[in-house]
Amino acid sequence: MDTSTVSRRLARRLACHQALFDPVQEPRNRLRWLPELRRWQAQRLRESFARFLEDPSRRPAAEFFLADVYGDHDFSRRDADIARVLPAMQKLLPGALLETVADAIELGALTQAFDLRMAEALQRLAPRRRALDLALYARAYRQCGLPRLRARQIALIAEVGDGLAHALRMPGVATLLRLSRVPARAAGLSELQGFLERGFDAFAALGDAPRFIEEIRREEEGFSRALFAGEPRPPA
Repeated sequence: MDTSTVSRRLARRLACHQALFDPVQEPRNRLRWLPELRRWQAQRLRESFARFLEDPSRRPAAEFFLADVYGDHDFSRRDADIARVLPAMQKLLPGALLETVADAIELGALTQAFDLRMAEALQRLAPRRRALDLALYARAYRQCGLPRLRARQIALIAEVGDGLAHALRMPGVATLLRLSRVPARAAGLSELQGFLERGFDAFAALGDAPRFIEEIRREEEGFSRALFAGEPRPPA
């Protein structure tokens, strides 16, 4: 995919992302179940990453995924950075790296869209409850449906990881990031710069990136299948 096509895709994803997180355009952001849902999902993911976090070589990549790719953190500032510098990014960054940024934005938007649907379903299923557990989560997950989009969400997790691992091997990208550190800070783009640097550092320390990403993809797909199948106790 050429750089201008990726840039247009990125602009569309940013617009969608901003609309989904805007409490005026999307009032479901104020649903009381949303913070509890995000907390529960983040804890579930951290538990599923336990073996990665215990491995010194895999821990940085696992922390990067939890904090920057698929966690419950607020990415609005990073994405505002991207929106501001989109024309410059098109000129300075390789198309492959731009595509990885676009994948990360799409993943954030799709995750937010599912979280809003889940919070709405939880409000219908358990209007008086305050805490989430696996059984209630599974009921809401099945009620939201859309298995193909869930599969896309999981595929994007792997694509972001694959993209960063690939960019790490591209000549000149690491040097470009180092040289842009001070200008990025001066321009108020520290969130975007930090995202790219943390990703590069995490994958540089990782011995077998494809295996690491494949394990995440396989486990998330298994968890999703078990939830849709209504198994008594999906892998948590």
